Amino acid sequence: MDTFVALLNSAAFTFGPLTASWAELAGALLGVWMVVCNWRVNPLAWPLAIASSALYWLVFWQARLYGDAWLQVFFAVVALWGWWQWLRGRQADGQTLQVRWLGQRHRALMLLGMAALWPAMGWFLDRYTDTDVPYWDAFPTAGSLLGQFLLGRKYVENWPAWVAVNLVGVGLFAYKGLWLTVGLYTLFAAMAVVGWRAWSRLAAAKDA
Repeated sequence: MDTFVALLNSAAFTFGPLTASWAELAGALLGVWMVVCNWRVNPLAWPLAIASSALYWLVFWQARLYGDAWLQVFFAVVALWGWWQWLRGRQADGQTLQVRWLGQRHRALMLLGMAALWPAMGWFLDRYTDTDVPYWDAFPTAGSLLGQFLLGRKYVENWPAWVAVNLVGVGLFAYKGLWLTVGLYTLFAAMAVVGWRAWSRLAAAKDA
């Protein structure tokens, strides 16, 4: 096992200032495939999320981004829940899950939840870990918790949540020198915009 972990942590390639481990490279490729499946509302996205999260746990732990590292553990667990939701989940009216928008009240509750969770996680990381970017690390961590819940329940609003998470992540990972992940999260931000538009059309067609 130690040999396998050492292999994953070893450099897959180096190009000028850009160095990426095998774990980072494989996690990135699986992550892109996952988002494409999310666009298409394909349940294959969830096992891909589990595999990508396992690889990125290793990447972030090595970079001392503990909030993001433990977030990958959460992602892997929630991916099992999301997979079940997409296959067997029901809406409040008893129908199978459909792509839809949140109501205005629930949007406000989600924003309030984010406003409370972000500083709480930042405080925890600052107090109990040796990360040098506790509140910066906490924002994508808290936002991802929100985004993952909304995605699992097929709410359109998961996509703007991912846009915000990915844009903040770009700056954070650039600061940490994770340049392949900077490129990946830039791509994720653009893909989230595409997903936002695609799911908005699906929700509008359902309501027509």
